[in-house]
Amino acid sequence: MNYRRVRKTLILTFFLNLCVSLAKGIVGALAGSVSMVADAAHSLFDSVSNIVGLISIYIADTPPDPRHQYGHGKFETIGTMVVGTLLLITATFVGYEGFGRFFSGTVPEITLLTVAVMAGTICVNISVSLYERHVGKEEGSSFLLADSQHTASDILVSLSVLGGFVFIWLGYPIADAIIALLIAALIARMGVKILYSALEVLADASAPMDYDRVDAIMKTTEGVHSYHDFRCRGKPGEIFCDLHVVVDPDITVREGHLIGNRVRDRMKTEVEGVVDVLVHIDPFFGIAGPTDAETDSETDSKRSPERVTQL
Repeated sequence: MNYRRVRKTLILTFFLNLCVSLAKGIVGALAGSVSMVADAAHSLFDSVSNIVGLISIYIADTPPDPRHQYGHGKFETIGTMVVGTLLLITATFVGYEGFGRFFSGTVPEITLLTVAVMAGTICVNISVSLYERHVGKEEGSSFLLADSQHTASDILVSLSVLGGFVFIWLGYPIADAIIALLIAALIARMGVKILYSALEVLADASAPMDYDRVDAIMKTTEGVHSYHDFRCRGKPGEIFCDLHVVVDPDITVREGHLIGNRVRDRMKTEVEGVVDVLVHIDPFFGIAGPTDAETDSETDSKRSPERVTQL
């Protein structure tokens, strides 16, 4: 992952989100629009999440050390969880405001300036969300993908304000509160989904992997008879794998070591997101009775789901 590019993206989106928040807050305060000021406060959460992202990405980019021998990549996942939590807070805030409008009958004021500012900030947020999503997919950054959804939630809130304006103009002010409650539910769903994905990474759930590509590598790597007990964990852009490779039992230790190196190097080069591979060499005994190596393999398979492929 290109952490420098991710940081530059976050710095750019931070300033854009801050400008959006200030524009809504200033114009909303001058126009006396409570809903617009509330939307500005929500937009400020986007800037807060950008700061969280910059901190987590900075830590994730630091090299391994004696206490973190696998690197610091999961700090990005922790930052992603913060974004998910912020989305849940946003959903609570929007839902509370929606209930308040529903029971109090508060009607936001409509002026040409407020509508123009809301429309302009929505365009900015759409651009920011799409850009973050694009870079996040290219770099495999879970934080940028989560933050793009956070920005998208700001778009939904702003649209709810504009939708409320339309329904008020049509003579249905209660629709403004109903729209806010629906948007709150949608944002909460986003937050739960992001939190679940982050927890899966922290719990070492199986990482997304192109198993067909792994099979192709094993079939075309010289000296590999078959492989089994393939496991992987991590997040997109930072996947750790381990597997058992079965080889001719009559080759030397050096030859087996070189076969393992070839498998490792091809996995890291040809499978997207793989950063490290641990290869265990097993001897092939054909259809003979169980051997010590096979017994060990059976014991290992009881500890984790087995993926056995005969090439």
